[in-house]
Amino acid sequence: MKMRIRLALREEGNFWNAYMALTDTMDGAKLIGSIVIGAVNKDPEIKNDFMDLMKRVLALAIKETTGESPDTWHTGPAPESERGGNA
Repeated sequence: MKMRIRLALREEGNFWNAYMALTDTMDGAKLIGSIVIGAVNKDPEIKNDFMDLMKRVLALAIKETTGESPDTWHTGPAPESERGGNA
C-alpha cells in the first residue's frame, strides 16, 4: 500500500510556505520551503519556479525515505477545510 503524500502550499503571514503533508490532513506536516509572498504575487514565473522546486524537494525526500520516486503528480485545490487565505 502506498502512502499518499502531497505538497501543500499555504499563504501564512508574509510567506508562501510549502509543506510535505498527508493527503487528508496537515497534522504532522513538515515545512520544506518558503518564499516571500510578494515575489510570487508579482511574478507568475517565480511562482511556477518555486512550485517546481518544491516538487523536486518533495520527490527527493520521498525517494530518500522509500527508495522510490513518486510515480504520479496530481494537482488540485486544497481541501475546503484548509482554505481561507492568510493564516
